[in-house]
Amino acid sequence: MRRVYALILIIGMAATAAAQQRLASVTPLPTKVEFSDTPATLDVERGLRLYIEGAAEESERLARAADATGIALKRVNRPAKERYLNLRVTDSAEQGAEGYTLDVTERGVTITASTPAGIFYGLQSLRQMNDGEVECCTITDAPRFAYRGILIDISRHFRTKEFLMRQIDMMAQLKMNRLHLHLTDAAGWRIEVDSYPRLTSYAAWRTPSTWKEWWYGERQHVEEGTPGAYGGYLTKAEARELVEYAADRYITIIPEIELPGHSDEVLAAYPELKCTNNPKFQGDLCIGKEATFEMMQSILDEIIEIFPSEYIHIGGDEASKESWKLCSDCQRRMQEEGLESVDELQSYMIHRIEEYLNARGRQIIGWDEILQGGLAPNATVMSWRGEEGGIAAAEAGHDAIMSPHGYCYIDAPQDAPYSQPESIGGYLPLEQVYSYDPAPESMDEATRRHILGVQANLWAEFIVTDEHYEHMLWPRAIAIAEIGWTPQQRREYSDFRRRTLRIVEQMQQAGYTPFDLKNEIGNRPETLTPIDHLALGKSVTYNYPSRYYAPKYAAAGDATLTDGLRGGWTYADKRWQGFLGRGGVDVTIDMGEVTPIRSISADFMQICGPGVYMPCMVEIAVSNDGEQWQPLACIEHEIVVDELPSFKSFGWEGETSARYIRYVGHRSKYSGFLFVDEIVVH
Repeated sequence: MRRVYALILIIGMAATAAAQQRLASVTPLPTKVEFSDTPATLDVERGLRLYIEGAAEESERLARAADATGIALKRVNRPAKERYLNLRVTDSAEQGAEGYTLDVTERGVTITASTPAGIFYGLQSLRQMNDGEVECCTITDAPRFAYRGILIDISRHFRTKEFLMRQIDMMAQLKMNRLHLHLTDAAGWRIEVDSYPRLTSYAAWRTPSTWKEWWYGERQHVEEGTPGAYGGYLTKAEARELVEYAADRYITIIPEIELPGHSDEVLAAYPELKCTNNPKFQGDLCIGKEATFEMMQSILDEIIEIFPSEYIHIGGDEASKESWKLCSDCQRRMQEEGLESVDELQSYMIHRIEEYLNARGRQIIGWDEILQGGLAPNATVMSWRGEEGGIAAAEAGHDAIMSPHGYCYIDAPQDAPYSQPESIGGYLPLEQVYSYDPAPESMDEATRRHILGVQANLWAEFIVTDEHYEHMLWPRAIAIAEIGWTPQQRREYSDFRRRTLRIVEQMQQAGYTPFDLKNEIGNRPETLTPIDHLALGKSVTYNYPSRYYAPKYAAAGDATLTDGLRGGWTYADKRWQGFLGRGGVDVTIDMGEVTPIRSISADFMQICGPGVYMPCMVEIAVSNDGEQWQPLACIEHEIVVDELPSFKSFGWEGETSARYIRYVGHRSKYSGFLFVDEIVVH
């Protein structure tokens, strides 16, 4: 009898484990899942009866979301006792504005929430659980962060309404709730504005078609209808349709109208708003001219009529500010307003625009540069250059959205760069994105309260086609979705990757073109195992201040070049050390004593896009006393400017003995960085 009982127990445990494994497909991972002692499933093949309670105004929207679960549903006017799907919006729900409870029994499914949004998210979990049958369980779930977003850049290369709708569909399944549309930038204005029609009849069109050819060429815009013109824009009707489509999926579209920088296309269409010194390539609006404010306010009036979002993104990043220093109008404005710097001049503009939007019931978001010169009183900061801007804003009592370059800029390759389409450069695999925590325990509680959430940014300079854009976006945006939703202590990469493989396969079957995760190559092989060599841990002297490594790319500091760690596909992985001084790399390794040496080498990388080049010459010499040097090698190298990242070892082989090794890498005629990871001595 005991053996029978043990067998039943084992079978029960196995069934429970199987049920948990099937349920583990839900992404983002729910906060809490409870199973009954006796594993069971609800057969949904024959359909369920749908009853919606307490959401009269949004019942049709929720009914459409329920239909999308793939379960055949019959709408009824009262709760059924068997084979039911009951959706209940009730004040008694305790999971917050977007939380829900999903209860599955052998009789039916009940989803309870305090808002229709919570019901919608519960339906997304049910949709993922549906495999003809649904595991009986109770899910109690709510998002970690209120803001879970993606930026889609439609300025550099235009994307249609239909393309955006496809991405909204995927975002909704992953419980994301903010789509940040980058509508304006130098390469093209992408939203219809009645009051300034040349923004779309002229500034939305260019030749040639690719951003790269345009940016490195004459940067000309052309009239709509010009033979060969490339571009496009969303009409107001299309934008409103997008807003409604997203709202049906509980996603808010946040429009971005860039100012004062990244405004080349505006000045091309309306050159009277340029600064008085009028440089050839001018991207900053003239803040001294009152007509600039009249234009921006008129544009924003039309934008807020289309987009009901509480937030309007006003950019604020990467303004060069150089033309303001020479512009008589800007200088007059600074004198009249008592401004001491061009940073304060930018802050003046941000303040004025914020006041204008606040008076119309809207709030501004800007990139972290809006901190410069003083932050506008009610502004929210989107931190992209790192986390520092977001933390500074939060510590000052402002809300912040984390979007740091090292984790959230998914325009970098996600696999070995040689295997990927052309991109901005670098390397940002899914695992690194997933490792990000926007509000770690090390951050004090008062600061954490102001971290609204997280956003992935996908800039489109090098992304010409829709297929390429989806390849870059998914599955890394899935990681952002789970970071934004799932409690930090519940997240674990190997489990997430397993679930993501399934989602990628489903996306491919649905016609999306995500990165094929199952065939991921991974990081540069040299990174996988520390290298043991004669110079490991030896002291390194950097010979001249002008050749010292750049603080931003210090890696492990003075220990970097002999710490045994090789660099990966990107110079930003804190293993490559970057040199920007005039002379390049010039270091001396002290071996501690005269040592027999057979080889000396070091790897360099080249990624021309961000200005990373190979050395034009490498010199290697040795010495026993540090004064008299014996040259071993002088290796000349011709720099070839190309598109793909490349790696090359520069070294010497032979027989010698020495205490000191001097390794010099000379910069070429191209201004930019040299990056080296380890000087290997055998």
